[in-house]
Amino acid sequence: MTAPAWGGSGVLAASVAAVNSATDEELARGFADGDESCLAEAYRRLGALVFTVATRRLGDAEEAKDVTQQVFVGAWRGRKSYDPQRGSLKTWIMGITHKKIADALTRRSQHQRNVEAATVAATPATREPTTSSDTVLDHVLLTDELEKLPEQQQTVLKMAFYEDLTQAQIAERTGLPLGTVKSHTRRGLIRMRNRLEVDGGTP
Repeated sequence: MTAPAWGGSGVLAASVAAVNSATDEELARGFADGDESCLAEAYRRLGALVFTVATRRLGDAEEAKDVTQQVFVGAWRGRKSYDPQRGSLKTWIMGITHKKIADALTRRSQHQRNVEAATVAATPATREPTTSSDTVLDHVLLTDELEKLPEQQQTVLKMAFYEDLTQAQIAERTGLPLGTVKSHTRRGLIRMRNRLEVDGGTP
């Protein structure tokens, strides 16, 4: 992993070279004082560790990259709350890492619940008994909304709705990265949900 491109490139590169040999204590003090070269050096020393821990917990390299970015952005923005005398920079950053991972898992669980709720709402077989004409109409409306989505969103949602595949199975079936499948699912569901809510609110 490479150091983040935060700050002026030329000045930052020179400053980073100067802090490469800094002790952990010196790095921690510089980070707390707002030295951008110390931010880049902290990323160089700890970025791979943060990424590895996030990957193991999340099982998704793309999501782990996002979390790693969030960890260092969050640490830099919250550096005034860090006191080097109370603990090492590594311990503090790993604490932020565990919090960001927990947040990502919470978002994932919420997203999965949204997917399940949308699937239940959009599947005629799970609704209250209706007349055959109502069932046909529901199916037509659902199919019509699906057909309005971009092609890859259609493919992902049709596999989820009609073949009952998980996002991991869809990624394997289509060859798309899991992060891309999640993105298509989320965007497609939001679009469909908005459309279905409008249609459902129409007398």
